[in-house]
Amino acid sequence: MEKKMSLWERIQARRLTSTFALLATLSVGIVAGSVLTAKVHGKEAQESSDATPLRIPEPQSVGNGFAKIAKMVGPAVVNINTESLPKQAAQRRRRGTGNGSQDQQDMQDFFNRFFGGNPGGGDDDDDDGAGGERRALGSGFIVDSKGYIITNNHVVEKADKIFVKLSTDSESEPGRPAKVIGTDKDTDIAVIKIDATTPLPTIKLGNSEGAQVGDWVLAIGSPFGLSQTVSAGIISAKGRQINEPSQSGFAQNQFQRFIQTDAAINPGNSGGPLVDMTGAVVGINTAIYTQSMGSQGVGFAMPANTVVNVYNMLIGPEHKVTRGSIGISFQSNIPSAVARMYGSGVIVSTVSKGGPAEKAGLQPGDVIESIDGRKIKDGDDLVNDIAARRPGSTVKLGYLRDGKAASTTVSIGDRSKIFADLNGNGQDDSQEAQSSDVSADKLGLTVSALPNNLATKLGIKGGVVVSALKPGSFADEIGLGRGQIIVEINRKPVTDMASFQAAIKSLKSGDDVAFLVRTPNSPTGGNNYVGGTLP
Repeated sequence: MEKKMSLWERIQARRLTSTFALLATLSVGIVAGSVLTAKVHGKEAQESSDATPLRIPEPQSVGNGFAKIAKMVGPAVVNINTESLPKQAAQRRRRGTGNGSQDQQDMQDFFNRFFGGNPGGGDDDDDDGAGGERRALGSGFIVDSKGYIITNNHVVEKADKIFVKLSTDSESEPGRPAKVIGTDKDTDIAVIKIDATTPLPTIKLGNSEGAQVGDWVLAIGSPFGLSQTVSAGIISAKGRQINEPSQSGFAQNQFQRFIQTDAAINPGNSGGPLVDMTGAVVGINTAIYTQSMGSQGVGFAMPANTVVNVYNMLIGPEHKVTRGSIGISFQSNIPSAVARMYGSGVIVSTVSKGGPAEKAGLQPGDVIESIDGRKIKDGDDLVNDIAARRPGSTVKLGYLRDGKAASTTVSIGDRSKIFADLNGNGQDDSQEAQSSDVSADKLGLTVSALPNNLATKLGIKGGVVVSALKPGSFADEIGLGRGQIIVEINRKPVTDMASFQAAIKSLKSGDDVAFLVRTPNSPTGGNNYVGGTLP
């Protein structure tokens, strides 16, 4: 009698059968795959005598305007390398604005990022007396077939030897010796010259006023010593001021207004041309802003119009730049509250003793509104107009004094001679002040009486010294600083503690408050205006 299988036994039997079937199928697949693979390899190993060889086509232009411009202007772009010999106990020098001011530290720190100094760093402020020879790299461009070349002042200013390498010169040779024709620190422009037995290729200068934000431009130079390097980008801004104001609030360099570009610029590009799509130079590559010593898409070029004006003066008989001045200083970026209180225009901060402005009767606090009947836009407009005039000429200035219109004729002086006197006016490093604290809850600051000896040195009748500030207060937010001397509030003189309290007594929320202050430890020591609207 046949024994019946239980349900569990039947399931187990079926599982074994399925498993064996699956294994058999896999084995057949593996064998078939091996056979097929062997057949494929066998076919790959066969000869391919019927394949057609590849051929390099004839060169064709793809219509790229960049390539055409680079080929056109490239021969006029040069590589500049310099050598600075070791000096004994040499004193460190710093690039400035030619006025001898030591208030250039912030700008110097920025210019230490300039490309064109030591390879990879661009810092040309190393100790001159340390180590052996110092070498630097930069760029330039030929503007006169006789061998005249424009570059940056900071590329050549410390060089004992300058060598220029043309695009046709051998890479193994140091280059052709060059001499400095003239330099201008205010714009960081230099003119150098090499001897030329035959006419050299040149590049034309364009009108930078016609350059617009968004225009395509090419930067050409020798980044990291790699000559004839071309990078493309656009003009991303115009009239860019990259120097920070000094502690006194005055612009550290009034003649540097740059074209900003995102064309890749790196160490060694300094002094090279920034050209537009016609092949004309619209700027000279001067600086980059970077945290890595490489391009981050923010480069600065001195406009061509400025370059042309400076070049023409540097190749003149005196080989120097002469700028006009009337012997005043003023504060840039006046707060709107101050402008509403004193009037729109340029508020005179200091007047050079014995200078043209003082002789014409101008005083600190006057608001200059016009030049020869033309209304001025701002301080830059005033400086550019006056600087372009020849010393000895005259100009008619319209101004406000205590809200009343007046005018005077002022003779133009030589800025290089006047500015030294203006810079020295009122300087005093003394910060002594008797501690007689008075709380000003409305403003968030504490003041003390101004010592008589300091008032005498500064040539003022009196004032109060800011001795403490409450963080986040109105006074802190508008930029008042410890050690500053308040001499006027809303056109009311502040000579002592009583007049200070009287001036702030009636102030209420929503009022404009304009302070006239002096900063004793600033290089100018002149008037400075701060202000805002009381919250």
